Amino acid sequence: MLLKSIKEQNVEEKYELIVADAGSVDKTLEIARALGCNIIEGGLPAKGRNEGAKVAQGDLFLFMDADLKMPKDFLKKSLKEFKERNLDVASYCLIPRTGRKIFKTAFNLLYNWPITLCQNFLAHGSSAILVKKSIFQEVGGFDEDIKLAEDHYFTRQASKIGRFGVIKSTKVYITMRRFEADGYLPTLFKYLICHLYMFSGKPAKSKIFNYKFNHYEK
Repeated sequence: MLLKSIKEQNVEEKYELIVADAGSVDKTLEIARALGCNIIEGGLPAKGRNEGAKVAQGDLFLFMDADLKMPKDFLKKSLKEFKERNLDVASYCLIPRTGRKIFKTAFNLLYNWPITLCQNFLAHGSSAILVKKSIFQEVGGFDEDIKLAEDHYFTRQASKIGRFGVIKSTKVYITMRRFEADGYLPTLFKYLICHLYMFSGKPAKSKIFNYKFNHYEK
């Protein structure tokens, strides 16, 4: 879904697609090869992003989780606003891919509105992060020892040395499969506890924040 939505973008700038694969058993690699992606060995999210950054040729990185989908003109709008606002790192509001209004309202109340209101003093970045290569390198990439919310921690570290903002001109669609597989309340509770813990300024490296992957098909 993500790769197809990228290919459907209308953007003049040249870009490369890098897929950091963590041993997928579905048709991910088949689809990626057909779309001309550069496939590398990944791992958990932090490692996958770091490995992708090592081979990337451009000066601007867009890290995206595999279960996202870009709306029309996502790249064009993102790049335009990123440049106009003179940003160094940016994140996005998330739209759940569901027809149930209660979940869309919940995402707005619990994530989208808070991160937008707090963007000038507390950076948030989940699932999709746009960042200059120079800033990424100065931060040192994503901390691979973090158990949960390594993307938030990276964004906050990057915002200390560069200008951060939440992109307003477009959003990104996110699947609800983790909530469905792990339970809505347990997943929300884990996110909440992790977020409160991070107010200490420390990353969530404790084993209590262990995050499971590759269990959706089971």
